[in-house]
Amino acid sequence: MNVPKLLEAATLLVPEEIATEKDITVRDVWEYLREDEWDTPLGLLEELGDIEPLPVSFWEILATAAEQMRLDRSAAWCHWCSYETRNGIIRADLTLRPASEAQRQTSFDGAGVLRPMWNIGNRTPSGEPGLNIARLWAEFIPFLEPGGRSSVRLAPLDPMKWQHLRPGHVITMHADRSVAGTAVILEIHRPQTPRGQ
Repeated sequence: MNVPKLLEAATLLVPEEIATEKDITVRDVWEYLREDEWDTPLGLLEELGDIEPLPVSFWEILATAAEQMRLDRSAAWCHWCSYETRNGIIRADLTLRPASEAQRQTSFDGAGVLRPMWNIGNRTPSGEPGLNIARLWAEFIPFLEPGGRSSVRLAPLDPMKWQHLRPGHVITMHADRSVAGTAVILEIHRPQTPRGQ
């Protein structure tokens, strides 16, 4: 399917009454599509998708469109939102240890590439701290540097093991058994059923 058809299909999954803070609606997206613009409608649809839960298919369609447009970060974000629609949202305030105190000496891509281990309070059968894997998306910045701080979103490999967490809980990020950073849970939203499903 070509990009305009994908974007049109995505617009059909957005309720007409949803509007961004700047009063952008799906009607505005249609105007850009009539003008044969693709980047702007994609960005606007991503914004509209943040307002209320939309179906996984909405995010998958947008991811495919972004991939066809070779917008890698946008495609990664849409795949991320598809995951969050199915599994819920975990946001945290992460502070990394400085390079002088940590194994990591360089910055890393904040677009969901890194899959660190986390001590979230679980234990192994022998009573040792259990480390659980979750991908990390740094909000509002493309890269996170040693000693840096950012709000992040976490995508656990096994979401069931993370259900005990609540806002205010402190968890630690690990590259190995040593602590690479500390995060305070800001928000947890369980999966919500989008309208019409």
